[in-house]
Amino acid sequence: MSSRAPSARPSLEIGETIELEVTGIAHGGVSVARHDGRVVFVADAVPGESVRARVTDAKKKSFARATTVEVLEASRDRRPHVWAEADLARDPEDRAGGAEFGHIALERQRTLKAEVLADAMRRFGGVRLAAEEGEDLADALSELVEPAPGDAAGGLAGVHHASAPGLADTHHASAPGLGYRTRVRLHVDPRTGAVGPYAARSRRVITVDSLPLATPGINQIAPLHDLMPGVDAVDLVAPAADDPRMLLTLSGEKGRAGEHDAIRELVEDRGFVVRAGGFWQVHREAPAVLFTAVRDAISDLADDGRFDPAAANLDLYGGAGLLAAAMAEAAGPGLRVTTVETDAGATDDAAENLSELVGALALTARVDRHLAELLRAAAPVRERLRRGTVLLDPPRSGAGGAVMGQIAELSPAGVVYVACDPVALARDTGTLRDAGYELTSLRAFDIFPHTHHFETLAVFQRT
Repeated sequence: MSSRAPSARPSLEIGETIELEVTGIAHGGVSVARHDGRVVFVADAVPGESVRARVTDAKKKSFARATTVEVLEASRDRRPHVWAEADLARDPEDRAGGAEFGHIALERQRTLKAEVLADAMRRFGGVRLAAEEGEDLADALSELVEPAPGDAAGGLAGVHHASAPGLADTHHASAPGLGYRTRVRLHVDPRTGAVGPYAARSRRVITVDSLPLATPGINQIAPLHDLMPGVDAVDLVAPAADDPRMLLTLSGEKGRAGEHDAIRELVEDRGFVVRAGGFWQVHREAPAVLFTAVRDAISDLADDGRFDPAAANLDLYGGAGLLAAAMAEAAGPGLRVTTVETDAGATDDAAENLSELVGALALTARVDRHLAELLRAAAPVRERLRRGTVLLDPPRSGAGGAVMGQIAELSPAGVVYVACDPVALARDTGTLRDAGYELTSLRAFDIFPHTHHFETLAVFQRT
């Protein structure tokens, strides 16, 4: 008769308070510690600190989750939280979510993000960040972050490493990283009608006095203390034309009032039409930063003779055409590009925003289905696709193995990938590298200061 051996690790109970030595950072805005050999992901801490934390999830045998309630030994990078309603002084259940790095100095935030990117690319993409001879990786990462002019809103960060693969390159300015969000979603408590953000890692609505990451225009219209029964969510939008507006999602109804209204956005001296409820980068300087980065990437490919404007170029998950326009600025008016987007409203916007390009086509379609059609195309079409470049900006989950496999089967000359999740990018990188593509450039942009999010631009070339 056999019997299961008892676990060597003491069990943890939800609500239990434990002391932790915080050793590292994990993807998702939480730090890493161990308790009796068990991994604990702890929120509101900084790597290098000693903290007392409350256990919030202990269901998994391999790891637990906890939230800091007291700092026993503080990091030199700890700062007063930029958002009073998310501060450590509040009970964890009452802390507003959405600024999980707001207690960390901006430079350290950027180093932590670089560590997350480097770790993801190593583990899932098979790419190692190159450090100089005799240089520790942590030191290399800290040296990668340097200020750059041009961000009046603050918080755009830059990471640059000259050797590939495993290089990172980003740009930032020296303001505190506040007042940049032009789009904010608030939620409504279905019982009380109270409006506010969710608490960190929960669906509990927290009423707040301010939104420090949001622009002044957003803060002027934010209904922070109004009761709104019968409403599920409130979207606040402040376009470049300084025309802030509120979109309401009514309970039991699809869509948001006013979401199809056209608003004007400006990127450098180029205007874009965008539906009020459509996707647009939330940092007021981010569209220009990504526009410039994509334009530069295409220009570099063209300079190396690896970009053909007359080929069948693709812009996948193209939204309102921002990045296709960047491709056009690099390639010139003779560019041929098809932008593919599932949202019909965004496709209409893209058609208008790219209307001066004779060779531009905006399609409403699922990316995987459109690629399947292209894979069945005649030989001359496939050859034009093979000479082309695929630009893609997928959702947070990434393009995924199926879509990346389709792209690899089309075998374009180059792939320019804009990613908002480093792990998803790393997995898709692995797929491309297995298919014979080389990662030639990697740039990361901290366009979400005081959060764990950032954008990355990766360029691949067929070998």
